[in-house]
Amino acid sequence: MLKLAFYGDDFTGSTDALEVLALAGMDCALFLDVPDAQTLRDLGPFDAIGIAGASRAMSPAEMDVQLRPVLSAMARLPVPLVHYKVCSTFDSSPAIGSIGRVMDLSREAFGDTAIPVVAATPALGRYCAFGNLFARSATDGRVHRIDRHPIMSVHPVTPMHEADLARHIGAQTAMPVVGFSLPQFAQERAAMAEAFTRLVDETPGGLVLIDGTSAKQITETGHMLDALTQGRRTPLFCVGGSGLEYALTQWWRETGALPAAPSSHAGFDGVSQVLAVSGSASPLSALQIDAALADGFVEVPVDAAALVATADPGAEHNRLAEQALRALRTGRSVLLHSARGPQDPRIESMLGALAGQGMGREQARHVGGRLLGQRLGDLVDALLRAHPVPRLLLSGGDTSSHVTQRLAPQALRVVARLAPGAPLCRAISREPHLAQLELALKGGQMGQPDYFIKALRGTADARPSHH
Repeated sequence: MLKLAFYGDDFTGSTDALEVLALAGMDCALFLDVPDAQTLRDLGPFDAIGIAGASRAMSPAEMDVQLRPVLSAMARLPVPLVHYKVCSTFDSSPAIGSIGRVMDLSREAFGDTAIPVVAATPALGRYCAFGNLFARSATDGRVHRIDRHPIMSVHPVTPMHEADLARHIGAQTAMPVVGFSLPQFAQERAAMAEAFTRLVDETPGGLVLIDGTSAKQITETGHMLDALTQGRRTPLFCVGGSGLEYALTQWWRETGALPAAPSSHAGFDGVSQVLAVSGSASPLSALQIDAALADGFVEVPVDAAALVATADPGAEHNRLAEQALRALRTGRSVLLHSARGPQDPRIESMLGALAGQGMGREQARHVGGRLLGQRLGDLVDALLRAHPVPRLLLSGGDTSSHVTQRLAPQALRVVARLAPGAPLCRAISREPHLAQLELALKGGQMGQPDYFIKALRGTADARPSHH
């Protein structure tokens, strides 16, 4: 019997949730499709499993087609709770990555029990107070209301213009939203769980949005969710960031269901070279690229317009492959990037080229981001087959999703903690060029400026060397 199964709406979010479970001492793996019973027996036994998806970049119509069978298959898993894992910043819109649409679809597979929404992940600097979301920014170290966050308020695809999650999600679904807010956490534990269960019972067909600003409140959230799963015939369907994994593992540790001393996964060795690919336009990713190049990584800039908006993308593919392979074969680490920050002119150039084909600006963003991820996936696959590297680093949610889907390992397991929410994983695959591959996937707002350098050098020597 599994304790938990989750579906991540992109690959970086999926490895974030997987990391929390692995570091808590659980045996878990991340799959690209819902595994059947035979696969679970062959590769398991597991305490928890994740399914790495790409719904964060889907339209509602695409979700209707692709998520229905996934949710149906997950509802049949032998598990008390199924988590639809979203980015802890909840960035989404009615047109792209709609969290509300997924909630509507979940009714068919999981019934009309109110959907608990875990809105906070304090371990990653994400807080929810009276339904309003706040997040720390790695660019200045300060906590901002999400609609004033220096990265998320200007996200290239789903900028956050509303901090009140009831209003934000309310624009994506007609379901009623009620809140379990901070003052209710002051109750005694049993009374709190009782009040929460009552709120869920009184809101069929709705959402219960759970506040949180501290690890203690997250543990209590775990207790309340655990209590809610008791005696159910179908798994409880929940939504939220990795705060949900923190909630349950912290509660299970307190009850003794998990070891008191969690798995460290702390140290990892350096490797001879890495291949890094960044499709993220965030300011933090730009800092990470700058640091890596200053440390001696070989830069291979990607002309996004040439790769996605020309009749023959093969020419740019071949140019990039030739340039990257030349450097890799001399033993150097290579960094391919399609943007260095949100103002990079290559972004506008790609959107302009697609607009020239008759697309509206929003469609150009959607189509361009997806095509770029897919073409980068083709490029990475070709590079690894020609010159296998020990470690692959992917930056940007859509980039990570598309590249990993193109490589198609059977599963991923966490090896070590590289940065909170962006662990180092190992591929499980029968393909020779993937069999020993370690890979790290990170969203644009994850990690410190030395992320790529640390991924190359390991934990013993994570300081930049001077070339």
